[in-house]
Amino acid sequence: MLSPRLQLKVAQKQILTPGLVQMVTVLQLNRLELKEMINQEIVENPVLEESLEDGEEITPEELQPLLEAERSSEPADQSLLDAADIKLDGEAPEVLRNGDAFAESEAPVDPSTEPVEAASTTDPFDEIDFGSFFDDYLDPGYRSPASESVEKPSFETFLSQPQTLPDYLRSQLSVVVLDDETRDAAETIIGNLDENGYLTASLDEMAVQGNHTRPIMEAGLKAVQSLDPAGVGARDLKECMLLQLESANGKGGVAWQIVSNHMRLLEMRQFKELAKVLQRPQEHIDIAIARIRRLNPRPGIRYSGPGARSVEPDVYFIRDGEDFLIQMNDDELPQLRLNAQYRKMLDRDQGATKEVRDYVRERYSSAIQLMKNIEQRKHTILRVCEAIRRRQYEFLTDGIDALKPMMIKDVAEEVGVHPSTVSRAVANKYAHTPHGVYELRYFFSEAVQGPSGGETPLLLLKRRVKKMIEEEDPRHPLTDDHITARLQAEGIDVTRRTVAKYREDMKIPSTHQRRVRD
Repeated sequence: MLSPRLQLKVAQKQILTPGLVQMVTVLQLNRLELKEMINQEIVENPVLEESLEDGEEITPEELQPLLEAERSSEPADQSLLDAADIKLDGEAPEVLRNGDAFAESEAPVDPSTEPVEAASTTDPFDEIDFGSFFDDYLDPGYRSPASESVEKPSFETFLSQPQTLPDYLRSQLSVVVLDDETRDAAETIIGNLDENGYLTASLDEMAVQGNHTRPIMEAGLKAVQSLDPAGVGARDLKECMLLQLESANGKGGVAWQIVSNHMRLLEMRQFKELAKVLQRPQEHIDIAIARIRRLNPRPGIRYSGPGARSVEPDVYFIRDGEDFLIQMNDDELPQLRLNAQYRKMLDRDQGATKEVRDYVRERYSSAIQLMKNIEQRKHTILRVCEAIRRRQYEFLTDGIDALKPMMIKDVAEEVGVHPSTVSRAVANKYAHTPHGVYELRYFFSEAVQGPSGGETPLLLLKRRVKKMIEEEDPRHPLTDDHITARLQAEGIDVTRRTVAKYREDMKIPSTHQRRVRD
Protein backbone atom coordinates (compact mmCIF):
# COMPACT_ATOMS: atom_id res chain seq x y z
CA MET A 1 0.00 0.00 0.00
CA LEU A 2 1.35 3.39 -0.97
CA SER A 3 1.73 6.00 1.74
CA PRO A 4 3.47 9.39 1.87
CA ARG A 5 6.77 9.48 3.75
CA LEU A 6 9.80 11.75 4.13
CA GLN A 7 13.26 10.66 3.03
CA LEU A 8 16.66 12.33 3.28
CA LYS A 9 18.79 12.09 0.19
CA VAL A 10 22.23 13.45 -0.75
CA ALA A 11 22.67 14.45 -4.39
CA GLN A 12 24.94 16.65 -6.47
CA LYS A 13 23.40 19.13 -8.91
CA GLN A 14 24.72 21.83 -11.16
CA ILE A 15 22.97 25.12 -10.47
CA LEU A 16 23.54 28.29 -12.42
CA THR A 17 24.20 31.23 -10.15
CA PRO A 18 22.58 34.60 -11.00
CA GLY A 19 25.98 35.80 -12.21
CA LEU A 20 26.31 32.95 -14.72
CA VAL A 21 22.72 33.38 -15.87
CA GLN A 22 23.46 37.04 -16.56
CA MET A 23 26.70 36.09 -18.34
CA VAL A 24 24.79 33.79 -20.71
CA THR A 25 22.13 36.45 -21.28
CA VAL A 26 24.63 39.22 -22.00
CA LEU A 27 26.64 37.03 -24.38
CA GLN A 28 23.73 36.39 -26.73
CA LEU A 29 22.63 40.03 -26.92
CA ASN A 30 23.50 42.02 -30.01
CA ARG A 31 24.71 45.61 -29.87
CA LEU A 32 21.28 47.27 -29.86
CA GLU A 33 19.92 44.87 -27.24
CA LEU A 34 23.01 45.32 -25.06
CA LYS A 35 22.63 49.10 -25.21
CA GLU A 36 19.01 48.82 -24.11
CA MET A 37 19.95 46.48 -21.27
CA ILE A 38 22.72 48.79 -20.02
CA ASN A 39 20.39 51.79 -20.01
CA GLN A 40 17.82 49.76 -18.07
CA GLU A 41 20.44 48.70 -15.51
CA ILE A 42 21.54 52.33 -15.07
CA VAL A 43 17.94 53.25 -14.26
CA GLU A 44 17.46 50.40 -11.79
CA ASN A 45 20.86 50.42 -10.06
CA PRO A 46 21.69 53.72 -8.31
CA VAL A 47 25.41 52.94 -7.91
CA LEU A 48 25.81 52.36 -11.65
CA GLU A 49 26.11 55.34 -13.95
CA GLU A 50 27.42 56.31 -17.35
CA SER A 51 31.01 57.48 -17.30
CA LEU A 52 31.42 61.11 -18.39
CA GLU A 53 34.50 63.22 -18.92
CA ASP A 54 34.39 64.63 -15.40
CA GLY A 55 32.84 63.60 -12.13
CA GLU A 56 33.77 61.56 -9.10
CA GLU A 57 34.00 57.82 -9.52
CA ILE A 58 35.19 54.84 -7.54
CA THR A 59 37.01 51.66 -8.48
CA PRO A 60 36.22 48.22 -7.10
CA GLU A 61 39.63 48.14 -5.41
CA GLU A 62 38.64 51.11 -3.28
CA LEU A 63 35.52 49.27 -2.17
CA GLN A 64 37.42 46.17 -1.12
CA PRO A 65 38.23 47.16 2.53
CA LEU A 66 34.63 48.10 3.34
CA LEU A 67 33.17 45.06 1.60
CA GLU A 68 35.62 42.76 3.37
CA ALA A 69 34.64 44.28 6.69
CA GLU A 70 30.97 43.67 5.95
CA ARG A 71 31.57 40.05 4.93
CA SER A 72 33.64 39.37 8.03
CA SER A 73 30.46 39.85 10.08
CA GLU A 74 28.40 37.77 7.62
CA PRO A 75 30.61 34.88 6.44
CA ALA A 76 27.70 33.14 4.73
CA ASP A 77 27.41 35.92 2.17
CA GLN A 78 29.81 35.05 -0.64
CA SER A 79 29.67 38.15 -2.74
CA LEU A 80 30.81 38.28 -6.32
CA LEU A 81 33.12 41.15 -5.43
CA ASP A 82 35.93 38.84 -4.34
CA ALA A 83 37.63 39.22 -7.67
CA ALA A 84 36.54 42.69 -8.73
CA ASP A 85 39.62 43.50 -10.78
CA ILE A 86 37.95 45.72 -13.38
CA LYS A 87 39.76 48.94 -14.17
CA LEU A 88 37.42 51.78 -14.91
CA ASP A 89 40.04 54.15 -16.32
CA GLY A 90 39.95 52.58 -19.78
CA GLU A 91 42.00 49.43 -19.21
CA ALA A 92 40.43 46.11 -20.13
CA PRO A 93 40.15 43.52 -17.35
CA GLU A 94 42.23 40.42 -17.22
CA VAL A 95 40.18 37.65 -18.80
CA LEU A 96 41.11 33.99 -18.90
CA ARG A 97 42.39 32.92 -22.30
CA ASN A 98 41.57 29.21 -22.04
CA GLY A 99 38.48 27.39 -20.95
CA ASP A 100 34.78 28.11 -21.23
CA ALA A 101 33.09 30.98 -19.50
CA PHE A 102 31.25 28.46 -17.32
CA ALA A 103 34.50 26.89 -16.19
CA GLU A 104 36.27 30.10 -15.25
CA SER A 105 37.34 30.57 -11.66
CA GLU A 106 38.73 33.59 -9.94
CA ALA A 107 41.44 33.42 -7.30
CA PRO A 108 40.27 34.92 -4.01
CA VAL A 109 41.87 38.20 -3.09
CA ASP A 110 43.87 38.15 0.11
CA PRO A 111 43.00 41.31 2.06
CA SER A 112 46.36 41.22 3.79
CA THR A 113 48.17 41.76 0.51
CA GLU A 114 45.95 44.61 -0.67
CA PRO A 115 46.55 48.22 0.38
CA VAL A 116 43.85 49.25 2.82
CA GLU A 117 42.88 52.87 2.98
CA ALA A 118 42.51 54.48 6.36
CA ALA A 119 39.01 55.49 7.32
CA SER A 120 38.28 59.10 6.55
CA THR A 121 38.34 61.32 9.62
CA THR A 122 37.38 64.55 7.89
CA ASP A 123 34.33 66.52 8.87
CA PRO A 124 31.37 65.48 6.67
CA PHE A 125 30.40 69.14 6.30
CA ASP A 126 33.68 69.82 4.53
CA GLU A 127 32.57 67.52 1.71
CA ILE A 128 29.47 69.58 0.91
CA ASP A 129 29.77 71.95 -2.02
CA PHE A 130 27.72 74.86 -0.70
CA GLY A 131 28.42 76.91 -3.80
CA SER A 132 26.74 74.31 -5.98
CA PHE A 133 23.91 74.07 -3.45
CA PHE A 134 23.08 77.77 -3.65
CA ASP A 135 23.50 77.80 -7.43
CA ASP A 136 20.84 75.12 -7.66
CA TYR A 137 18.29 76.58 -5.29
CA LEU A 138 18.80 80.37 -5.58
CA ASP A 139 18.29 82.56 -8.65
CA PRO A 140 21.78 83.47 -9.90
CA GLY A 141 20.42 86.20 -12.14
CA TYR A 142 20.58 86.47 -15.91
CA ARG A 143 22.36 83.73 -17.82
CA SER A 144 23.40 83.91 -21.43
CA PRO A 145 21.78 81.41 -23.78
CA ALA A 146 25.12 79.66 -24.20
CA SER A 147 25.26 78.81 -20.48
CA GLU A 148 21.75 77.40 -20.34
CA SER A 149 21.27 73.70 -20.85
CA VAL A 150 17.86 73.07 -22.31
CA GLU A 151 16.70 69.48 -22.34
CA LYS A 152 15.42 68.81 -25.81
CA PRO A 153 12.76 66.19 -26.48
CA SER A 154 13.98 62.86 -27.75
CA PHE A 155 13.87 62.30 -31.48
CA GLU A 156 11.93 59.08 -30.79
CA THR A 157 8.94 61.18 -29.69
CA PHE A 158 8.56 62.35 -33.29
CA LEU A 159 8.45 58.84 -34.74
CA SER A 160 5.01 57.56 -35.66
CA GLN A 161 3.89 54.00 -35.08
CA PRO A 162 3.39 51.86 -38.17
CA GLN A 163 -0.21 51.66 -39.34
CA THR A 164 -1.68 48.18 -39.09
CA LEU A 165 -4.07 46.61 -41.59
CA PRO A 166 -7.14 46.76 -39.27
CA ASP A 167 -6.45 50.42 -38.50
CA TYR A 168 -6.10 51.25 -42.18
CA LEU A 169 -9.35 49.45 -43.06
CA ARG A 170 -11.31 51.01 -40.18
CA SER A 171 -10.17 54.49 -41.19
CA GLN A 172 -11.68 53.88 -44.65
CA LEU A 173 -14.80 52.23 -43.24
CA SER A 174 -15.51 55.28 -41.10
CA VAL A 175 -16.27 57.38 -44.22
CA VAL A 176 -18.41 54.73 -45.95
CA VAL A 177 -22.17 55.22 -45.68
CA LEU A 178 -23.54 52.09 -43.97
CA ASP A 179 -26.26 51.29 -41.50
CA ASP A 180 -25.20 50.43 -37.95
CA GLU A 181 -25.79 46.69 -38.28
CA THR A 182 -23.83 46.35 -41.53
CA ARG A 183 -21.01 48.49 -40.10
CA ASP A 184 -20.82 46.23 -37.04
CA ALA A 185 -20.68 43.17 -39.32
CA ALA A 186 -17.86 44.77 -41.32
CA GLU A 187 -15.97 45.46 -38.07
CA THR A 188 -16.34 41.79 -37.17
CA ILE A 189 -14.95 40.76 -40.56
CA ILE A 190 -11.97 43.11 -40.21
CA GLY A 191 -11.19 41.54 -36.85
CA ASN A 192 -11.02 38.08 -38.47
CA LEU A 193 -8.53 38.94 -41.22
CA ASP A 194 -5.04 37.43 -41.10
CA GLU A 195 -1.82 39.31 -41.79
CA ASN A 196 -2.16 38.63 -45.55
CA GLY A 197 -5.64 40.17 -45.67
CA TYR A 198 -7.56 36.89 -46.05
CA LEU A 199 -10.76 36.10 -44.13
CA THR A 200 -10.05 33.18 -41.80
CA ALA A 201 -13.55 32.56 -40.40
CA SER A 202 -16.73 31.59 -42.19
CA LEU A 203 -19.66 33.98 -42.49
CA ASP A 204 -21.91 31.60 -40.53
CA GLU A 205 -19.48 31.53 -37.59
CA MET A 206 -19.21 35.33 -37.55
CA ALA A 207 -22.98 35.67 -37.87
CA VAL A 208 -23.45 33.65 -34.69
CA GLN A 209 -20.59 35.52 -33.01
CA GLY A 210 -22.01 38.97 -33.80
CA ASN A 211 -25.69 37.99 -33.65
CA HIS A 212 -26.25 38.97 -37.28
CA THR A 213 -28.12 37.38 -40.16
CA ARG A 214 -26.33 35.88 -43.15
CA PRO A 215 -27.43 38.69 -45.56
CA ILE A 216 -26.04 41.29 -43.13
CA MET A 217 -22.70 39.46 -42.99
CA GLU A 218 -22.56 39.27 -46.79
CA ALA A 219 -23.23 43.02 -47.00
CA GLY A 220 -20.47 43.66 -44.46
CA LEU A 221 -18.08 41.45 -46.44
CA LYS A 222 -18.90 43.32 -49.64
CA ALA A 223 -18.14 46.61 -47.88
CA VAL A 224 -14.77 45.32 -46.65
CA GLN A 225 -13.85 43.94 -50.08
CA SER A 226 -14.48 47.36 -51.62
CA LEU A 227 -11.74 48.91 -49.46
CA ASP A 228 -8.08 49.42 -50.27
CA PRO A 229 -5.89 47.40 -50.77
CA ALA A 230 -7.75 45.55 -53.50
CA GLY A 231 -8.18 41.86 -52.70
CA VAL A 232 -8.52 42.26 -48.94
CA GLY A 233 -11.30 40.20 -47.38
CA ALA A 234 -10.94 37.35 -49.88
CA ARG A 235 -11.44 33.79 -48.69
CA ASP A 236 -8.97 32.18 -51.10
CA LEU A 237 -6.37 33.10 -53.71
CA LYS A 238 -8.81 32.89 -56.59
CA GLU A 239 -11.24 35.34 -55.01
CA CYS A 240 -8.34 37.65 -54.08
CA MET A 241 -7.16 37.82 -57.70
CA LEU A 242 -10.70 38.36 -59.02
CA LEU A 243 -11.25 41.23 -56.59
CA GLN A 244 -8.07 42.92 -57.79
CA LEU A 245 -9.05 42.49 -61.45
CA GLU A 246 -12.53 43.84 -60.72
CA SER A 247 -11.09 46.91 -58.96
CA ALA A 248 -9.11 47.65 -62.14
CA ASN A 249 -12.24 47.35 -64.34
CA GLY A 250 -11.09 43.99 -65.64
CA LYS A 251 -14.22 42.00 -64.87
CA GLY A 252 -15.13 39.75 -67.80
CA GLY A 253 -11.82 40.24 -69.60
CA VAL A 254 -9.34 37.60 -70.69
CA ALA A 255 -7.41 37.68 -67.41
CA TRP A 256 -10.70 37.45 -65.49
CA GLN A 257 -11.78 34.39 -67.50
CA ILE A 258 -8.43 32.67 -66.98
CA VAL A 259 -8.49 33.16 -63.20
CA SER A 260 -12.18 32.38 -62.91
CA ASN A 261 -12.37 29.23 -65.02
CA HIS A 262 -8.91 28.02 -66.05
CA MET A 263 -6.61 28.24 -63.01
CA ARG A 264 -5.40 24.69 -63.60
CA LEU A 265 -4.10 25.53 -67.08
CA LEU A 266 -2.52 28.67 -65.67
CA GLU A 267 -0.67 26.68 -62.97
CA MET A 268 0.55 24.19 -65.58
CA ARG A 269 1.71 27.05 -67.83
CA GLN A 270 -0.37 25.67 -70.72
CA PHE A 271 -0.58 29.02 -72.50
CA LYS A 272 -1.29 27.63 -75.96
CA GLU A 273 -4.07 25.50 -74.55
CA LEU A 274 -5.56 28.61 -72.96
CA ALA A 275 -5.60 30.33 -76.35
CA LYS A 276 -7.48 27.38 -77.83
CA VAL A 277 -10.01 27.14 -75.01
CA LEU A 278 -10.73 30.86 -74.92
CA GLN A 279 -10.50 31.18 -78.69
CA ARG A 280 -8.21 34.17 -78.38
CA PRO A 281 -4.97 35.10 -80.15
CA GLN A 282 -1.77 34.14 -78.35
CA GLU A 283 -0.91 37.83 -77.97
CA HIS A 284 -4.06 38.38 -75.89
CA ILE A 285 -3.16 35.45 -73.67
CA ASP A 286 0.38 36.76 -73.14
CA ILE A 287 -0.97 40.21 -72.16
CA ALA A 288 -3.45 38.61 -69.73
CA ILE A 289 -0.74 36.43 -68.18
CA ALA A 290 1.48 39.47 -67.69
CA ARG A 291 -1.41 41.26 -65.98
CA ILE A 292 -2.07 38.31 -63.68
CA ARG A 293 1.59 38.20 -62.69
CA ARG A 294 1.33 41.78 -61.45
CA LEU A 295 -1.44 40.87 -59.00
CA ASN A 296 -0.57 40.72 -55.32
CA PRO A 297 -1.41 37.36 -53.70
CA ARG A 298 -0.87 38.87 -50.21
CA PRO A 299 -2.52 42.31 -50.31
CA GLY A 300 -2.43 42.91 -46.56
CA ILE A 301 1.20 42.06 -45.89
CA ARG A 302 2.33 45.63 -46.59
CA TYR A 303 0.51 46.78 -43.46
CA SER A 304 1.01 43.64 -41.37
CA GLY A 305 4.72 43.00 -41.92
CA PRO A 306 7.29 43.72 -39.22
CA GLY A 307 8.72 46.60 -41.25
CA ALA A 308 12.34 47.40 -41.76
CA ARG A 309 14.68 45.75 -39.29
CA SER A 310 17.33 47.94 -37.78
CA VAL A 311 20.72 46.23 -38.08
CA GLU A 312 23.99 47.62 -36.78
CA PRO A 313 27.25 45.68 -37.09
CA ASP A 314 28.64 44.34 -33.82
CA VAL A 315 32.08 43.65 -35.36
CA TYR A 316 34.15 45.24 -38.13
CA PHE A 317 36.60 43.31 -40.31
CA ILE A 318 38.89 46.12 -41.49
CA ARG A 319 41.44 45.43 -44.21
CA ASP A 320 45.00 46.26 -43.17
CA GLY A 321 47.34 45.40 -46.03
CA GLU A 322 47.21 41.64 -46.47
CA ASP A 323 45.54 41.09 -43.11
CA PHE A 324 42.25 42.07 -41.48
CA LEU A 325 41.81 43.87 -38.18
CA ILE A 326 38.89 42.95 -35.94
CA GLN A 327 37.24 45.81 -34.09
CA MET A 328 34.19 45.78 -31.84
CA ASN A 329 31.55 48.41 -32.53
CA ASP A 330 31.30 50.18 -29.16
CA ASP A 331 29.95 53.46 -30.54
CA GLU A 332 27.13 54.91 -28.44
CA LEU A 333 27.41 52.10 -25.90
CA PRO A 334 27.35 53.66 -22.41
CA GLN A 335 30.69 53.35 -20.61
CA LEU A 336 29.89 52.30 -17.07
CA ARG A 337 31.44 53.41 -13.79
CA LEU A 338 30.60 53.15 -10.08
CA ASN A 339 29.15 56.12 -8.25
CA ALA A 340 31.42 57.10 -5.33
CA GLN A 341 28.69 58.87 -3.36
CA TYR A 342 27.29 55.59 -2.07
CA ARG A 343 30.62 54.44 -0.68
CA LYS A 344 30.03 56.29 2.60
CA MET A 345 26.97 54.13 3.24
CA LEU A 346 29.20 51.06 3.49
CA ASP A 347 31.12 52.60 6.40
CA ARG A 348 29.61 51.77 9.78
CA ASP A 349 31.07 54.94 11.24
CA GLN A 350 28.77 57.01 9.03
CA GLY A 351 25.71 55.78 10.91
CA ALA A 352 24.06 53.78 8.11
CA THR A 353 21.79 50.98 9.25
CA LYS A 354 22.48 47.35 8.44
CA GLU A 355 19.64 47.26 5.90
CA VAL A 356 21.12 50.25 4.06
CA ARG A 357 24.62 48.74 4.07
CA ASP A 358 23.30 45.40 2.78
CA TYR A 359 21.37 47.10 0.00
CA VAL A 360 24.31 49.25 -1.15
CA ARG A 361 26.68 46.28 -0.98
CA GLU A 362 24.31 44.18 -3.08
CA ARG A 363 23.97 47.01 -5.63
CA TYR A 364 27.75 47.38 -5.91
CA SER A 365 28.07 43.62 -6.34
CA SER A 366 25.44 43.56 -9.07
CA ALA A 367 27.05 46.50 -10.88
CA ILE A 368 30.52 44.96 -10.89
CA GLN A 369 29.14 41.62 -12.05
CA LEU A 370 27.44 43.32 -14.99
CA MET A 371 30.64 45.13 -15.95
CA LYS A 372 32.62 41.87 -15.82
CA ASN A 373 30.02 40.09 -17.96
CA ILE A 374 30.09 42.85 -20.58
CA GLU A 375 33.87 42.57 -20.82
CA GLN A 376 33.62 38.78 -20.97
CA ARG A 377 31.11 39.09 -23.83
CA LYS A 378 33.46 41.35 -25.75
CA HIS A 379 36.40 39.02 -25.21
CA THR A 380 34.46 35.91 -26.31
CA ILE A 381 33.11 37.55 -29.49
CA LEU A 382 36.58 38.77 -30.45
CA ARG A 383 38.05 35.28 -29.99
CA VAL A 384 35.32 33.73 -32.14
CA CYS A 385 35.83 36.40 -34.82
CA GLU A 386 39.57 35.73 -34.83
CA ALA A 387 38.80 32.08 -35.61
CA ILE A 388 36.44 33.18 -38.39
CA ARG A 389 39.16 35.43 -39.83
CA ARG A 390 41.64 32.55 -39.94
CA ARG A 391 39.19 30.07 -41.45
CA GLN A 392 37.37 32.42 -43.85
CA TYR A 393 40.30 34.54 -45.03
CA GLU A 394 39.52 33.77 -48.70
CA PHE A 395 35.95 34.98 -48.22
CA LEU A 396 37.18 38.28 -46.77
CA THR A 397 39.50 38.80 -49.73
CA ASP A 398 37.55 37.31 -52.67
CA GLY A 399 33.89 37.27 -51.71
CA ILE A 400 31.09 34.79 -51.18
CA ASP A 401 32.22 32.29 -53.81
CA ALA A 402 35.30 31.62 -51.65
CA LEU A 403 33.25 30.72 -48.56
CA LYS A 404 34.49 27.51 -46.90
CA PRO A 405 32.64 24.98 -44.75
CA MET A 406 32.92 25.76 -41.04
CA MET A 407 31.20 24.09 -38.10
CA ILE A 408 30.45 25.61 -34.71
CA LYS A 409 32.02 22.69 -32.88
CA ASP A 410 35.32 23.16 -34.78
CA VAL A 411 35.48 26.84 -33.83
CA ALA A 412 34.57 25.95 -30.23
CA GLU A 413 37.50 23.52 -30.03
CA GLU A 414 39.86 26.11 -31.48
CA VAL A 415 38.71 28.84 -29.11
CA GLY A 416 38.52 26.48 -26.14
CA VAL A 417 34.89 26.94 -25.19
CA HIS A 418 31.68 24.92 -25.35
CA PRO A 419 29.81 24.91 -28.70
CA SER A 420 26.80 26.52 -27.01
CA THR A 421 29.03 29.47 -26.08
CA VAL A 422 30.00 29.98 -29.74
CA SER A 423 26.35 29.64 -30.74
CA ARG A 424 25.36 32.38 -28.30
CA ALA A 425 28.31 34.56 -29.32
CA VAL A 426 27.19 34.64 -32.98
CA ALA A 427 23.43 34.73 -32.39
CA ASN A 428 21.71 37.79 -33.92
CA LYS A 429 25.03 39.57 -34.42
CA TYR A 430 26.33 41.09 -37.63
CA ALA A 431 29.79 41.70 -39.05
CA HIS A 432 30.80 44.44 -41.46
CA THR A 433 33.12 42.98 -44.11
CA PRO A 434 34.64 44.38 -47.31
CA HIS A 435 31.81 42.60 -49.18
CA GLY A 436 28.90 43.86 -47.10
CA VAL A 437 27.19 43.20 -43.76
CA TYR A 438 26.63 39.54 -42.93
CA GLU A 439 25.19 37.75 -39.94
CA LEU A 440 27.92 35.89 -38.06
CA ARG A 441 25.95 32.65 -38.41
CA TYR A 442 26.25 33.07 -42.17
CA PHE A 443 29.88 31.92 -41.98
CA PHE A 444 28.91 28.56 -40.45
CA SER A 445 27.86 25.93 -42.96
CA GLU A 446 28.42 22.20 -43.15
CA ALA A 447 30.41 20.63 -45.97
CA VAL A 448 28.90 18.59 -48.78
CA GLN A 449 29.95 14.96 -49.18
CA GLY A 450 32.11 13.85 -52.05
CA PRO A 451 35.70 14.31 -53.32
CA SER A 452 35.03 17.95 -54.26
CA GLY A 453 32.21 18.49 -51.79
CA GLY A 454 34.48 18.62 -48.79
CA GLU A 455 35.50 22.13 -49.75
CA THR A 456 31.96 23.22 -50.73
CA PRO A 457 29.60 24.57 -48.06
CA LEU A 458 25.92 23.80 -48.25
CA LEU A 459 25.13 27.46 -48.94
CA LEU A 460 27.22 27.53 -52.12
CA LEU A 461 25.74 24.23 -53.27
CA LYS A 462 22.25 25.73 -53.12
CA ARG A 463 23.51 28.77 -55.03
CA ARG A 464 24.94 26.45 -57.68
CA VAL A 465 21.63 24.61 -58.05
CA LYS A 466 19.80 27.92 -58.38
CA LYS A 467 22.25 29.15 -61.01
CA MET A 468 21.82 25.97 -63.07
CA ILE A 469 18.06 26.47 -63.08
CA GLU A 470 18.36 30.15 -64.00
CA GLU A 471 20.56 29.29 -67.00
CA GLU A 472 18.40 26.40 -68.24
CA ASP A 473 16.36 26.36 -71.46
CA PRO A 474 12.74 27.22 -70.47
CA ARG A 475 11.46 24.86 -73.16
CA HIS A 476 13.59 22.00 -71.82
CA PRO A 477 14.12 22.69 -68.11
CA LEU A 478 16.50 20.58 -66.07
CA THR A 479 15.05 17.79 -64.02
CA ASP A 480 16.28 16.97 -60.52
CA ASP A 481 18.03 13.92 -62.01
CA HIS A 482 19.89 16.11 -64.52
CA ILE A 483 21.04 18.49 -61.79
CA THR A 484 22.12 15.55 -59.63
CA ALA A 485 24.13 14.07 -62.50
CA ARG A 486 25.91 17.38 -63.14
CA LEU A 487 26.83 17.78 -59.46
CA GLN A 488 28.07 14.20 -59.23
CA ALA A 489 30.21 14.78 -62.33
CA GLU A 490 31.83 17.67 -60.45
CA GLY A 491 32.67 15.33 -57.56
CA ILE A 492 29.82 16.36 -55.25
CA ASP A 493 28.03 13.34 -53.79
CA VAL A 494 24.33 14.24 -53.63
CA THR A 495 21.11 12.35 -54.34
CA ARG A 496 18.10 13.39 -56.37
CA ARG A 497 16.04 13.63 -53.19
CA THR A 498 18.58 16.04 -51.70
CA VAL A 499 18.51 18.25 -54.81
CA ALA A 500 14.70 18.29 -54.70
CA LYS A 501 14.85 19.37 -51.05
CA TYR A 502 17.27 22.19 -51.86
CA ARG A 503 15.04 23.34 -54.71
CA GLU A 504 11.97 23.36 -52.47
CA ASP A 505 13.87 25.27 -49.76
CA MET A 506 14.61 27.98 -52.33
CA LYS A 507 10.92 27.90 -53.44
CA ILE A 508 11.80 26.97 -57.02
CA PRO A 509 8.94 25.27 -58.94
CA SER A 510 9.25 21.76 -60.27
CA THR A 511 10.40 20.93 -63.79
CA HIS A 512 6.84 20.53 -65.03
CA GLN A 513 5.81 23.92 -63.65
CA ARG A 514 8.88 25.67 -65.12
CA ARG A 515 8.42 24.32 -68.64
CA VAL A 516 7.21 26.82 -71.23
CA ARG A 517 5.38 25.06 -74.08
CA ASP A 518 5.53 26.27 -77.64
